[in-house]
Amino acid sequence: MDRIEKLMRFLEQRPDDVFVLHALALEYVKLGDEPSARARFDRVLAVDPGHTGTYYHLAKLLERNGEREQALHVCEKGMEACRRAGDEHALRELRSVYEDLVY
Repeated sequence: MDRIEKLMRFLEQRPDDVFVLHALALEYVKLGDEPSARARFDRVLAVDPGHTGTYYHLAKLLERNGEREQALHVCEKGMEACRRAGDEHALRELRSVYEDLVY
């Protein structure tokens, strides 16, 4: 059984498990299936808007797909979430993505 199948089985039992959803999204990114990855990243943030690491990966996905304005919006929301959570590492990463998009 491959990783995606294993993760999907976990989701059958716990459909809102943000750790599993995030891991599944990353697997889809590796496969180049960005629509599936985006759907999982969106679900993570719908379930837990404080899941700071997801903002970075979603912003980079949007950037790769030429969706600059949406990527900026995700960075802004993510930076707010990072400040609330005190997650300085994720905040620095998002700020870097944001600055690359702006300049």
